[in-house]
Amino acid sequence: MEDTKATQSSDYHKENDEKHQKKKSKNKKKRSGGDGDHGVPTLPDGLVNVPNSSDAHQNISLKDLKMAMEVLNLQQKPAKTTEEALHKSYQFWSTQPVPKMDEKIISNEPIEPPKCVEDIRSEPYTLPDGFQWDTLNLNEPLVLKELYTLLNENYVEDDDCMFRFDYQTDFLKWALQPPGWRMEWHCGVRVVKSGRLVGFISAIPAQLRIYDHVQTVVEINFLCVHKKLRAKRVAPVLIREITRRVNLTGIFQGVYTAGIVLPKPIATCRYWHRSLNPKKLIDIKFSHLSRNMTMQRTLKLFKLPDLPKTAGFRKMEIQDCEKVVKLLNDYLGKFDLAPIFSEEDFKHWFLPQSGIIDSFVVEASDGSITDFVSYYTLPSTVVYHPVHKTLKAAYSFYNVSTKTPWTDLMLDGLITAKNSGFDVFNALDLMENKEFLEPLKFGIGDGNLQYYLYNWRCPSMAPNKIGLVLQ
Repeated sequence: MEDTKATQSSDYHKENDEKHQKKKSKNKKKRSGGDGDHGVPTLPDGLVNVPNSSDAHQNISLKDLKMAMEVLNLQQKPAKTTEEALHKSYQFWSTQPVPKMDEKIISNEPIEPPKCVEDIRSEPYTLPDGFQWDTLNLNEPLVLKELYTLLNENYVEDDDCMFRFDYQTDFLKWALQPPGWRMEWHCGVRVVKSGRLVGFISAIPAQLRIYDHVQTVVEINFLCVHKKLRAKRVAPVLIREITRRVNLTGIFQGVYTAGIVLPKPIATCRYWHRSLNPKKLIDIKFSHLSRNMTMQRTLKLFKLPDLPKTAGFRKMEIQDCEKVVKLLNDYLGKFDLAPIFSEEDFKHWFLPQSGIIDSFVVEASDGSITDFVSYYTLPSTVVYHPVHKTLKAAYSFYNVSTKTPWTDLMLDGLITAKNSGFDVFNALDLMENKEFLEPLKFGIGDGNLQYYLYNWRCPSMAPNKIGLVLQ
């Protein structure tokens, strides 16, 4: 099982500076993953002139050399499209229970059957010399700070290395300690001599409906390897080890996201971005002035009302949870891939927490809850700017519209985000988000977020059939 989000993200992502954020390229969250698996590049026949007995001194032409280098680069770079992925060899993923890139799938079932505990490896996988496993206790402030530092300095960046996710410590505890969490699923790698934390991968439990089948899975996230260790292929060992630890608890399926194409995505979604503070976004080169647009006209274009307009729109409170979890689960029933939330899960994920998660409801005059908006806080470090050090981004989480039109409901959400000091509001084109993206002046990003299932095969899904969001 591999990391999303954790768009993730992963060592594979970042090993090749895979982007997870940014208007021009920003589309990775979450979540996750890859293995740094480049394979051994091979050259197609005929690319290089091979000397024969009659021409022992024949030279390789410049054109042939250039073509050979292009093939080599294609093999070494992570695939960003299905077409590229079909031409890659995946040494690590070919050993895992995931569908092949060219596999035609009509079933909805596990790839491998569950294993007995005695058939699961009891010892941790072997790390390269000089490194050791460490299960992280995130209730220890110093350990939590170590994880924050590792992610802050080495996790997902955009292609130009201008922005890097900056998961805050309180956010990490929220994301990694939901109901049912296990400390052994917070899997770290340390340098033996110094004790420095240089690798991490995590899993959390979830109930997931895949078409008409409900399955207990783990969400894999935060796969991260220190930049200086990318050549040591630590990421595949992290993936194998978290899989082993999860299997020992009787769970054999996982879900994750990645900004690159691995075998084999079940869906491909795209990030969209709505400017809330356009002057700052342009200043830090997150976005740019459109052709024939001045700054003044841009500010006017993205200006929002001062206050929400919908009657009954307010911040969600704990007494709303019983009603809203039913509203949300009923809504998610229309999608082909969606979580099922218990009331305990719902309270954890959606009760407002400053700097982590914001949730709002629309309460009708009869006291019923008709609509719901939520977004989480994920800032990015602005790497080289002399003035701005942080990009404050809100990410659309789960939203439900039953009475209030989508554009009215999400406009109110944008207003609350703007009033809370966010610079940009990001949303994937999944669920019914396309109803409001263009009308509310979101701009399309230029990168994709792929969704993956581990040890499961099912037919692929359109973005508007995906009802799952990973942090």
